[in-house]
Amino acid sequence: MTMKVVKDRYARAAQTVERKLCCPVDYDQKYLAVIPEEVIAKDYGCGDPSRQVRPGETVLDLGSGTGKICFIAAQVVGPTGRVIGVDMTDEMLEVARRNAPIVAERIGYANVEFLKGFIQDLAIGDASMDVVVSNCVLNLVEPSAKQKLFREIHRVLKRSGRAVISDIVSDQDVPEDMQRDPELWSGCIAGALREDSFLNAFKAAGFPSVTLLKRDAEPWQTVQGIEFRSVTVEAHKGERLTVVS
Repeated sequence: MTMKVVKDRYARAAQTVERKLCCPVDYDQKYLAVIPEEVIAKDYGCGDPSRQVRPGETVLDLGSGTGKICFIAAQVVGPTGRVIGVDMTDEMLEVARRNAPIVAERIGYANVEFLKGFIQDLAIGDASMDVVVSNCVLNLVEPSAKQKLFREIHRVLKRSGRAVISDIVSDQDVPEDMQRDPELWSGCIAGALREDSFLNAFKAAGFPSVTLLKRDAEPWQTVQGIEFRSVTVEAHKGERLTVVS
């Protein structure tokens, strides 16, 4: 039920803007200027992991939606970099693919592609990505597949790679009755991991270094006394090296 509910809701959100699906996020306006308004209006997120992307990198965006983060990252990595977006919803992919040539013409090069697939079962080669990013999507994956999802992120990253993930976390475990609510699940609430469990999931998947880059002080929503807020985490596949000059 979980997957169908999510697909149906995001299919509708690709056609009609749904404000409840996103948190307020400040994106760099210089990157938004070349992105069609349709993409911006129908892309839903809770953070901006693209801020951690660097020129020349190969980037994988999990749950890429209409492509906003991909199109921002495309500009950051430049013509020598590459960006791949993966999404399971046809309607979202249609918007992203239709607007990709427009963005490419405006920035002067084409370095983005969009693939259909499930983010917990990636058709991406081992150790092939510099960075894996995601914006408010991991919480939508059903509980039985979450552990595999974190292992997949680890698998596709190069030894020196990193994951930069923006997502919704909770301050308490979400009870089963809330998890069974399709509106709360598809609304990025009921599938949220407890904050410490979210961080530990990266470590359990093999990431030795996990850093909390951003944590909203105020909750995005409070439901049944449980606080849900946005965080952005950076997890390195290899140990981070400190250079002493």
